[in-house]
Amino acid sequence: MTRQEIFDKVIEVVHECVPETEEQTLMESTVINTDTAIDSMGFTLIICRLEATFNVKIPDRQWQKLYTVGDVVNAIEKRMK
Repeated sequence: MTRQEIFDKVIEVVHECVPETEEQTLMESTVINTDTAIDSMGFTLIICRLEATFNVKIPDRQWQKLYTVGDVVNAIEKRMK
């Protein structure tokens, strides 16, 4: 899976989990919590869905360090190799 495919799927999952974000253009530099106003419950739902979608497990302590969409893509890409 290419980085672009991972990015596209991450965006799709974010929009599915938090429909209010569908009107926003999300980029790799988008800060998830502040730029999108996704609350902690929404972010937890996104995390669970991404782990299931990509069949990866990212430790909780690492999720706490992921701020941007690009950070999330990097973490998933690293676990898929």
